[in-house]
Amino acid sequence: AEGSRGAGLTVEALHQLYYDPNIENKNLAQKWLMQAQVSPQAWQFCWALLSPDKVPEIQYFGASALHTKISRYWSDIPTDQYESLKTQLFSQIACFSSGSKMVLTRLCVALASLALNTMPEAWPGAVAEMVRVFQEEGGGVDGRARCLALLELLTVLPEEFQTSRLPQYRKGQVRGALGREWGSVCPLLQQLLRRADSPGAVKARVLRCLSSWVLLDVPLSESEGLVHDCFSALPDPELFDTAVEAIVNAISQPDSQRYVNTLLKLVPQVLALQDQLREAVQSGDMETCHGICRIAVTLGENHSRTLLEQVEHWQGFLALVNMIMFCTGIPGHYPVNETTSSLTLTFWYTLQDEIMSFELDRQTVYLQVYRPVYFQLVDVLLHKAQFPSDQEYASWSSDEKEQFRIYRVDISDTLMYVYEMLGAELLSNLYDKLGRLLTNTEQPTSWQHTEALLYGFQSIAETIDVNYSDVIPGLIGLIPRININNVQLADTVMFTIGALAEWLADHPVMLSSVLPLVLQALGNPDLSVSSVSTLKKICRECKYDLPPYATNIVAVSQEVLIKQIHKTSQCMWLMQALGFLLSALPVEDILRNLHSLITPYIQQLEKLADETPNPSNKLAIIHILGLLSNLFTTLDISKQDDESGEGSAPPVKTTPPPPGPNPVVVVLQQVFALIQTVLSKWLNDSQVVEAVCAIFEKSVKTLLHDFAPMVSQLSEMLGQMYSTIPQASALDLTRQMVHIFASETDHFPPIKALFELVTSVTLSIFQQGPRDHPDIVDSFMQLQAQALKRKPDLFLSESLDVKAVFHCGVLSLKFPEAPTVKSTCLFFTELLPHCSDVPPVARVVQEDGKLLVQAVLEGIGGGASRSLMDQFAEVLFCLNKHCFALLSVWLKEALQPPGFPSSRVTAEQKDTFSQQILRERVNKRRVKDIVKEFTLVCRGLHGTEYAAEY
Repeated sequence: AEGSRGAGLTVEALHQLYYDPNIENKNLAQKWLMQAQVSPQAWQFCWALLSPDKVPEIQYFGASALHTKISRYWSDIPTDQYESLKTQLFSQIACFSSGSKMVLTRLCVALASLALNTMPEAWPGAVAEMVRVFQEEGGGVDGRARCLALLELLTVLPEEFQTSRLPQYRKGQVRGALGREWGSVCPLLQQLLRRADSPGAVKARVLRCLSSWVLLDVPLSESEGLVHDCFSALPDPELFDTAVEAIVNAISQPDSQRYVNTLLKLVPQVLALQDQLREAVQSGDMETCHGICRIAVTLGENHSRTLLEQVEHWQGFLALVNMIMFCTGIPGHYPVNETTSSLTLTFWYTLQDEIMSFELDRQTVYLQVYRPVYFQLVDVLLHKAQFPSDQEYASWSSDEKEQFRIYRVDISDTLMYVYEMLGAELLSNLYDKLGRLLTNTEQPTSWQHTEALLYGFQSIAETIDVNYSDVIPGLIGLIPRININNVQLADTVMFTIGALAEWLADHPVMLSSVLPLVLQALGNPDLSVSSVSTLKKICRECKYDLPPYATNIVAVSQEVLIKQIHKTSQCMWLMQALGFLLSALPVEDILRNLHSLITPYIQQLEKLADETPNPSNKLAIIHILGLLSNLFTTLDISKQDDESGEGSAPPVKTTPPPPGPNPVVVVLQQVFALIQTVLSKWLNDSQVVEAVCAIFEKSVKTLLHDFAPMVSQLSEMLGQMYSTIPQASALDLTRQMVHIFASETDHFPPIKALFELVTSVTLSIFQQGPRDHPDIVDSFMQLQAQALKRKPDLFLSESLDVKAVFHCGVLSLKFPEAPTVKSTCLFFTELLPHCSDVPPVARVVQEDGKLLVQAVLEGIGGGASRSLMDQFAEVLFCLNKHCFALLSVWLKEALQPPGFPSSRVTAEQKDTFSQQILRERVNKRRVKDIVKEFTLVCRGLHGTEYAAEY
């Protein structure tokens, strides 16, 4: 009775799930059904739902619920019920073998799960029994339907094994048992494939079944006959896809390389597919090309080492390599006329790796055979990289153009890799081809051909040091001869020059032949990205050789900036290029150029500063401020040793800068009043404030101590800004100044005053409610951490309320924004080591450390995102290292209340956690593992699949 009541309710809920238009009812129904599936009553109502009078959706739910119970709650089933459960499932599968396919599959999966849970002990010879039961006549079910049902069952058995949740030791036992059962499966599959009267549907199912079993690593030598039959099935269009899948799965099993003789027999079988491949190419049958190519590439890619080692069969393997070469060079343009060639690229990497990994004598022999093959490959790849005709390209969709762009990048990466094997000869080879192409007056050359050769050069020069190559001067000499009549070609010419920027720095005499091309391209909006990035590379690499060209470069750049030819980001790059360029000039020339470059923008900014704020003048202001900060990012007149970073101390300048103020400081002082005017109007707008702060932040990072003359006026301005309307960018700039000027007695007083001011303003934000300002809290915590790192004396000041800062930190640990919590943990890991040398810090930690411990435990107990556990662990580790005696008391007291930090942990588990933490004072990695383990227990995720991903 209970079963039929449960079935009735379930049918109702399913009806709601499928047919009720109300989404809330659907959700409720789904929730109820999820619980029903795992309830003890499921055993009763499952069978009722499978009765023939129910619709397939309801029967499907019944079968799914059975599978859920068997796969996840196996331990609930008494041993004496195994047999009846098995019998019931067999009879249901027989009933459904001519019924709904989706229900049949779920029932097969349920029986497969039962078999995996009972083999080999409780159900030895499971597969043999399945075959026997389904081969017996009877049950009024026709033979073909029974045969298909058996094949479905045999197909899902290995699949269910792959996804099952069996414990590791059981997995090994069951895999062994399944391996032994292959003996019952293989002859059946072979018999069905070879019978002339087997229907197509049966053969297709046999091939799927083989695919499924080979994934269990059944020995290739034992499935050899079946794989041979798969090749025979390839001419049948109905079976082609499933046969390809089965062959590919069989030969890509890791274990298959042990069966050398079987692999050698496969080579001629693959080569025999070449006629079918050529026919498919001629008739434009992309699917067949793709399938045959996959087979050839799988054999080559997985077994190139084994096949290379069989030296007496070298001609067979070379023929396979040539077949793959044919697939790489398959006629037509990717991805519109063909999609096959991209499958082959990784094969060439693999083959090269294998050849280069042999010891020298054998490598030399292989290189004699394969170097010519790889030179041919370069020709094929460059042919495939060619653009189609302008007319054809114009008809492609934007998606096709993007796929083609990615395909060319893959070709570029392959060429770069091949260069390792072919070396300088590859560059000479490309240079000769380009030379012949450009000097041949008889035959008109297509721009596509020229572009592809240059693209090959660019691919190699971009990442490989070509300084020793003797063909680069010739190449640079050829570039001006190119008739650039097309955007794609012009782009590639630009990128090729950019890739040679380092070479040009060593051969500055060649600059005069390429620089005019780059400056000319700057005026073309279609070449915006390539021309600006190339100019930036040249200005960065060759700045000490550019003074003779500086006037011209600045003039052209100014012109394109005034005409607004480029989008915002390219304008910013162009300013960075000019910063590099000006860095190498004498100071008076820098100032003169800066004056002419910046004056138009300053005049524009003065005009904008007078206007009433509105969205369009806001964009114009941010654009101008961005141009200035990008210029100051790279304008550095001293030669510098290493990059400026957030390390322990600012980097050191190696040569003293010229006497007198730094040109950037001169300009900043000139525009300072104007910037203040802009700020006074836009103080409410975080983006404008951010753009103003960026100018100073970039300048501080580049100039380092040369920025000193600006410190006091900037500190004053920042203090006024932040007191009026606090914004995160002002705190970030303050942090940068603390970082660089912390140890400078002359310049530090204004920064100290600024630090104390922004701290007290931020503390008052905390009193009013900081939840609306996670970005300010984040930047504030980073600033406090930087101060503790570079200048802990700041915390000795009377004017700094250390206790309040500490309490703000405890509050911030409970913010939902992960970046804010990360910065707060960083603050505490910087603060705690100073318990020993900064008395105010020691006092507050002693008095209120327990609050910190409670906040950390609350986060670990489930209050914070799991991604933050490493940071919380670092805080606990620091507490243990610097306040050991106190931590043991705090942990005991904080973990005392039942239900804290989670109702899921017992007192005993809390005690263990506490002892484990207190024991680890050296191994931080171990503390992180302890915290991860404990957080999973607190969240009820311990031992689940979530935990496995963690």
